[in-house]
Amino acid sequence: MEKMMHLAAQYLAAAGISFVEKKADDSHTNLGWSIGKQRLETHPLSVDGDVLTLNYNTFSLDWNSPKNNASFALDGKTHHQVLEWLTNSANTYLGKKYTYNFHYDLPYSIDDTFTFKLDASKLKELADLRTLTQSSLEKTLAVNGLESDIRIWPHHFDSGAYVIISDDLAIGFGLAVPDTMVTEHYFYISGYKGHDGLDTSKFDSLSLGEWKNEGFKGAVLPATRINKEQAVQFFTEAINTYKK
Repeated sequence: MEKMMHLAAQYLAAAGISFVEKKADDSHTNLGWSIGKQRLETHPLSVDGDVLTLNYNTFSLDWNSPKNNASFALDGKTHHQVLEWLTNSANTYLGKKYTYNFHYDLPYSIDDTFTFKLDASKLKELADLRTLTQSSLEKTLAVNGLESDIRIWPHHFDSGAYVIISDDLAIGFGLAVPDTMVTEHYFYISGYKGHDGLDTSKFDSLSLGEWKNEGFKGAVLPATRINKEQAVQFFTEAINTYKK
């Protein structure tokens, strides 16, 4: 299900590439998470405020337009059918061409016959995790007096915030999907000077999570059975360590 949602999120990223002014940092492709509506959302795609969303409650793509709202259920639909609906919707609501084309590689491949299949219980787990992450990042920013957008980047499908503390310190933190370093979803935080990750080898141990210093330089905390208070504790303790 994680793979399917990662692939489905690319439809939103492609809309950003197709219709949003290009940004050097690729932020035109990134997505927001709505706790109230349990969905991924693009940036506005038009001056009228058209938005394409991926709804985790209904497992559907929803086009939210001032002119009209349209929904396309993904369960049992092929990639080809999804692209047909998106092409027609973009033409109807924007009068523009939707293009499914990327400048980055994904860990998965997809062809016209790829078919989306719903696992409702797993999808709810993924939605709950996105909500936990969103609320934890919001709280972490608030209690530490920091400001940042919280966005989901479609390439790696991570939720993240990024703050500049000083000329010598910037910190990125959020939720990452399973990978070779941690085989489940995990919270991460990393400090940077310019583009270089800061050495963590001499940092004191964390009460939750652990520091890494080979390849990825930062701290990680597996997200299983972690609540909001624990996530905020992990982020805050690591932030304070970086600021020492």
